Amino acid sequence: MPTRKTEVKKVTTHTLHEMKRLGEKIAMLTAYDYTTAKIVDGAGIDVILVGDSASNVMAGHETTLPITLDQMIYHASSVVRAVDRALIVVDLPFGSYQGNSKEALNSAIRIMKESGAHSVKLEGGSEVKESIERILTAGIPVMGHLGLTPQSIYKFGTYNVRAKEEEEAKRLIEDAHVLEKAGCFAIVLEKVPAALATKVARELEIPVIGIGAGGGVDGQVLVYHDLVGLTTEFSPRFLRRYANLAEEINTAVGKYISDVKKKDFPNESEQY
Repeated sequence: MPTRKTEVKKVTTHTLHEMKRLGEKIAMLTAYDYTTAKIVDGAGIDVILVGDSASNVMAGHETTLPITLDQMIYHASSVVRAVDRALIVVDLPFGSYQGNSKEALNSAIRIMKESGAHSVKLEGGSEVKESIERILTAGIPVMGHLGLTPQSIYKFGTYNVRAKEEEEAKRLIEDAHVLEKAGCFAIVLEKVPAALATKVARELEIPVIGIGAGGGVDGQVLVYHDLVGLTTEFSPRFLRRYANLAEEINTAVGKYISDVKKKDFPNESEQY
């Protein structure tokens, strides 16, 4: 007798707004490939970010700047094929939206059409307002990103905490309101003082998701590779490692090498 497939309730931008209204925290993680995305989605994550951090953790670049739009679409397509429940957000990479709202729209349309993702994310405040509004004219949801903006690393020259001084904090609050008014469905705040992030989250009606922004925001995001301990050289204060997969994989590979060398693998039951 055929079994009925359980219907999965998909997370949407509306879901996130309801979660904020009800005081339920939003859990968000990065994923860049099919296998990881399937595991993360199956675990019940709310939002998957196909981040331009793929430039660092997947390709080994020092910054997020080198990754291209085509590469982001490739990673996003892989993730989309794996996901049943989570909302998928894709970073617009450096050079695909800054200073040209028409190019921003074209980049966002390519991501949506060619990957099947649900929304895009871009960095910046009032300077990207026109791009956000233009993308929204096509019905594409936009997530904002303020605070430490990795695509501007050469401008800032450091990955230190942002908006510690009063003037910059005031500007960040103003930019958050600009993004909300422009139509962003949510904002990521990266590496800013917890008190400031809490203030922003309380003032905005849209969800504020933090990374290194304290616990007073509406949700949290981490890079998957950092969370599970696949990366070992990156250890900021805000990171909590929930596993040490690098060590486990190293042990497993070492055991495999040893078994091959000793002619213990494959054994009788592992061959045809």
